[in-house]
Amino acid sequence: MNIIYFIIAFLLAYLLGSIPTAVWVGKIFHGIDVREHGSGNAGATNVVRVLGWKTGIPVMIIDIAKGWLAAYLPVLLNLADAGSAQLINIQILTGLTSIIGHVYPILAGFRGGKGVACTVGVLVALHPFLTLSCISIFLVVLLITGYVSVASMTMGIAFPILLFTLFSTPSIYFKIFSVFIAIAIILTHRKNIKRLLRGEESKFIKRKQKS
Repeated sequence: MNIIYFIIAFLLAYLLGSIPTAVWVGKIFHGIDVREHGSGNAGATNVVRVLGWKTGIPVMIIDIAKGWLAAYLPVLLNLADAGSAQLINIQILTGLTSIIGHVYPILAGFRGGKGVACTVGVLVALHPFLTLSCISIFLVVLLITGYVSVASMTMGIAFPILLFTLFSTPSIYFKIFSVFIAIAIILTHRKNIKRLLRGEESKFIKRKQKS
């Protein structure tokens, strides 16, 4: 393994994750810092809440794309044999580095988002079919409850469960990573859990009340 390429992969992964899409888009096109509005989170969901779908969807796509690219860097740089456990392990590390960059972006004063969209991008690069299954679960829970936070946490918990029961991987570290992802998503939603328990969490999808 070329150590120079290895270092480059990690630096690029962190910088990719650190691109504060929500913050930059809010400031450039709307003149506001989304971290000062709505939930105070620099993520796509808050952008939709504060600035609408037309702004939020591109932000979400970019955040997913930067996570995917960060996890795909080891493949592009040929850091290990294709399909090997070693390659998957390196992809996990670069993907995790990008998620850390998203949550603690050096380009935005280390105040980022919760990393859900970025994590989805990483997982698509690592195991697309498993990730698509989890996205389906996310959408179903979102439609049923109306809460993005509940859907995100459910998706996070479902990921390791599905990996251990229905899917497979040659990397034991990927299984460990899946559990870490589930725990991390729960931890980054601590405030949402408190608001849910108090009945104060804002619904992303609001159903019209019957008259």
